[in-house]
Amino acid sequence: MDAFFASVEQLDNPDLRGKPVAVGGSGERHVVAAASYEARKFGVRSAMPSVTAKKLCPGLIFVRHRFERYHEMSEQVFEIFREYTDTIEPLSIDEAFLDVTENKKDIASATIIAREIRKEIKKRTGLTASAGISFNKFLAKIASDVMKPDGLYVIPPEDAERFIENLAIEKFYGIGKVTAGKMHKLGIHNGFDLKKCDLPFLIRNFGKAGKFYYDIAIGIDDRPVETESERKSIGTEITYDKDLVTNFEFIAELYKVEKELMKRLEHEGTTGRTITIKIKFSDFRQITRSRTFPKYISDFETLHRGVTELRKSLNLEGERVRLLGVSVSNLESENDEEKQLRLFEE
Repeated sequence: MDAFFASVEQLDNPDLRGKPVAVGGSGERHVVAAASYEARKFGVRSAMPSVTAKKLCPGLIFVRHRFERYHEMSEQVFEIFREYTDTIEPLSIDEAFLDVTENKKDIASATIIAREIRKEIKKRTGLTASAGISFNKFLAKIASDVMKPDGLYVIPPEDAERFIENLAIEKFYGIGKVTAGKMHKLGIHNGFDLKKCDLPFLIRNFGKAGKFYYDIAIGIDDRPVETESERKSIGTEITYDKDLVTNFEFIAELYKVEKELMKRLEHEGTTGRTITIKIKFSDFRQITRSRTFPKYISDFETLHRGVTELRKSLNLEGERVRLLGVSVSNLESENDEEKQLRLFEE
C-alpha cells in the first residue's frame, strides 16, 4: 500500500488531501510513524524524529495514529488478496508477498492479476496500491517500489541481470543502511560491483548473510512464499512528552496502555499467557518484567490483574519514566482447538 497510515488519514479527512501529513506525535520525543507523499517531497520519512520532520517541512500536519482503523482497512485489502490466492505471506499490515502461480481465478498472467487487485483495492477502499511482479521474492519486493505511488512494475527473467547490475546497493531488499555503508567502503556501490565479489570474500566480510548477498547479486532467491508466519507477541507502548514522576501517573498511564492492548488482542482474535511490562527511564535505561500465567487472558480484568501483579513487583520510587509498554506472548488464536475445547468447558 502507498503511504498506508497517512493515506487512510487523508481518505477519512478530505481537509488533509494534497497536504503534507505525518502520522504520529509532534512532541520532542515522538517519531513519524508514516508520511504522506506530499511530506516525503520535503524529506520527511517514517522513523524520523518529529522535531526533525518539522524543520524539514514547517507546514507539516501531525495526526494521531488510529490503529483500529488501519487494521480495518488492512483486512479489506487482505480479503481481496484471498480472492486470488491463499498463498500469502504478510510482511506488515500493508504489504505482502503473493504466489499466484496457481490462483483461484485461473488467470495465466501475474501482471493481469496485479492490475485486477490494484483496481479492486481502489474501488473498495479508496486507497492506491503499488505492485511488483517477478519470478522470486527479492525481485518482486524491489519491483514494488519502482513505480510508487499507484504503480506497477514487472521484472521478467530476461531483464533481471541488467536490472540488478544497475541497482544501487542501497536499493537492495535485505541490505540496510549500515551494511550498505560497509559495502561502500569495500567498493561495492551497485549490483554489478556485488556480482564481481566471490563467495569467500562476502562470507568473510558479512558472515552468513554473505551467501544471501552472493545469490541475489545473480538473481537467485529460492525462498518460498511462507503462509505460516507465526506472530510471537502483540504489544502496545507509549512514549511521553513529559516524564511520569508520580506513582499515580504511572498507574493511570499503565491502565491506558492495557486498554489499548486489549483492543488489539480482541481485534486480532488472539490471546496469550505471558504478560511483559517494558519501562524506559529518562536516562534511557530500560527494564522488562514478565510472568507466564496458567490460564489464557480471556478479558480485560484478567489482563489488568496480571499487569498489576507485575507492577507491584517494581520499585519506581524516584524514577522518571519516559516510555511504558505492555505485551502478551505465548499466543493462541481464537480458532485453535484447545481454545475451542475451553470454551465448551466454560
